[in-house]
Amino acid sequence: MAVDLQALADNIIKGKKGPAVELTREALDEGVGPEAIISDGLIAGMAVVGERFKKNEFYVPEVLIAARAMHACMDILKPLLEESGVKPVGKVIIGTVKGDLHDIGKNLVAMMLQGNGFEVVDLGVDVAPEKFIDSVKETGATVIALSALLTTTMPGMKQTIDALQAAGVRDNVKVMIGGAPVTQKFSDEIGADGYAPDAASAVDLAKVLVGIAA
Repeated sequence: MAVDLQALADNIIKGKKGPAVELTREALDEGVGPEAIISDGLIAGMAVVGERFKKNEFYVPEVLIAARAMHACMDILKPLLEESGVKPVGKVIIGTVKGDLHDIGKNLVAMMLQGNGFEVVDLGVDVAPEKFIDSVKETGATVIALSALLTTTMPGMKQTIDALQAAGVRDNVKVMIGGAPVTQKFSDEIGADGYAPDAASAVDLAKVLVGIAA
């Protein structure tokens, strides 16, 4: 009997890592391609998680548990994807700006992006503008996601955008920003390409920025 990828999606939503991994292996054994498993199982599940998070039906713990299940499945599928040459939907560099050591929100966004088919280059916390620039040059990523939780570190977002401009790579990337004190008004003021109030919205925005959603 064919593996039900909806069942895989359901287990991702519930954060049931063991059953999700088992269904992933069964699907592969039955000849289902890794791309189909990701799109119809993992991404479908994480999309529901994202919607529930937006509606305050899920909170951070539920999202983290779902993301953990998704990552366990991705660990199995990644080598197969690389072998088959399947490309990610986009490549995003993410980091918390210089002077800010908070990472829960950043990690949540990174997990949600990965769960939706993006390759994520996570630079961690306290990331200087130069490190973002180096990463753009090294990876060819087309989106940078900047996070800040402190009002005192928000200027680091503008400093990073200005540094990208000075380095001649600003036109190569879209910059999205987020974090508790960040607003759309601030995004407009510093010349960012978009602002997301939460992790699920960040995925939607990233899709728009890479041209796979209207």
